[in-house]
Amino acid sequence: MTARTGDGTLSAVSFDLSVWALRAGATPDEVRAAVRRCREGWHANQQPDPRVVAFYRAITASYPDRPAGPGTPWEVAPLHAASDHVELNLFPTCADEVLLDIERLAGEHDLMLFDAQDGSVYPPPARVES
Repeated sequence: MTARTGDGTLSAVSFDLSVWALRAGATPDEVRAAVRRCREGWHANQQPDPRVVAFYRAITASYPDRPAGPGTPWEVAPLHAASDHVELNLFPTCADEVLLDIERLAGEHDLMLFDAQDGSVYPPPARVES
């Protein structure tokens, strides 16, 4: 992904995803509302959802963020982790394998996936109707 800078040149910007632990049956609009609250600085003061903890541990086992070493996919590290979500700011040049791992782990941990580029919300594969 690229963005135009003030002088008109193109520069790479991060590719942003987040995974969300919302109630079963949560709608895409509920995910978008949760994203808005996060961006406004509002975070629930609650215990971390075990799904979020498990996802964070799994993704950072493959792609460490503390510290983020050479070749890391993370544009921003450490990852932003809250009680109900993890925000993943990736280099636009990261390998497709990283994106596939994020999608797979989100599904394994029953997390909704939010694509900040276009506002799309993807339910875990188990929630997708056949």
